[in-house]
Amino acid sequence: MSRTLAEVEAYLHQHIPIAAAMGVRVKACGPEEVTLTAPLAANVNHRATVFGGSASAVAILSAWTWLHFTLRDDGLSCRVVIQRNDMEYLLPIDGDFSATCEGLSVANLGKLRQTLRRYGKARVKLRARLRLNGETVARFSGDYVAVLLD
Repeated sequence: MSRTLAEVEAYLHQHIPIAAAMGVRVKACGPEEVTLTAPLAANVNHRATVFGGSASAVAILSAWTWLHFTLRDDGLSCRVVIQRNDMEYLLPIDGDFSATCEGLSVANLGKLRQTLRRYGKARVKLRARLRLNGETVARFSGDYVAVLLD
């Protein structure tokens, strides 16, 4: 399904208001990956680095966005929620940063679709990398649940 980055960004800002408050922008949104960016200024902590909760939220949102739009593009109307997540902070994030979710392999995406159609819900693990100036500064792993809507 064809959509512009501006349409995806508007969707996120409307349906997930914290995305707008955090200054999240959509840099890429396709079947292979989703990349979101966020500015330091809207997410800064008392040490002039990105607040850990903001970094986590942008990572969670990158994977959620990939899953939501991938399923929607497949004609599957689903409620997508995060069940659990893990963040590994490697370096201080002292500037504007990005979070990229590379999605699932074709085989794993096929299994997810099959499970969704058969049982009406499915669980999947997604990963994302946070980068600053091209360097990986944090890693995210999250379990998401997708439930088919009627």
